Amino acid sequence: MSKVQVFDPPMCCSTGVCGPEVDPALVRFASDLEWLKENGVEVERFNLSQEPAKFVAHTVVTEAMRGRDDALPVVLLDGKIVSQGTYLTRDALAGLVGLAAPKSLYTEAVAELVAIGAAIASNCEPCFRFHYDKARKLGVSKEDMAHAVATAKMVKEAPANAVLDLAEKYLGGKVESAEASKACCPPMEAAPVSLGKPGAAPKKCC
Repeated sequence: MSKVQVFDPPMCCSTGVCGPEVDPALVRFASDLEWLKENGVEVERFNLSQEPAKFVAHTVVTEAMRGRDDALPVVLLDGKIVSQGTYLTRDALAGLVGLAAPKSLYTEAVAELVAIGAAIASNCEPCFRFHYDKARKLGVSKEDMAHAVATAKMVKEAPANAVLDLAEKYLGGKVESAEASKACCPPMEAAPVSLGKPGAAPKKCC
């Protein structure tokens, strides 16, 4: 089993993920180290401000720091330096220990499906047209777009139904829907849009 040791520069805590302004690189690196542990890699991490004796005990680390202000962090794999002065990415860490880093599922097409769902949830007609057009050009199927719309509709309606149930509980009876002509917020007039026959797509999302 591989052993990864990280010697950090002085930080306020063991991972540096604290305080009002957290460095995103430290958040990512902490997550990547947890991922290594979950995959059977032994991981040790030392903070110079809290554990200076650990630095002194590793002559290879003290030698790397000698005469350099930017040597930390130092990363050791089985006692040998593999990186210094920067926090490695998950892909790099995975390659060092012989693991296959999982590929991200968040593709450009997935991003457009998320945006379509967000457009439904926020009642943004220009947004829907814009992201529908982008998804179509990326080859996203109408079926997948319909799934995104259905999911957004379900998420959107859940709190609305919950507050309506609360109102009916307090009022002691079923509340009938208001007539469309008396609605306080009539729908916007806009060109018809459907997954089968899209209207003109705007130049950008609002």
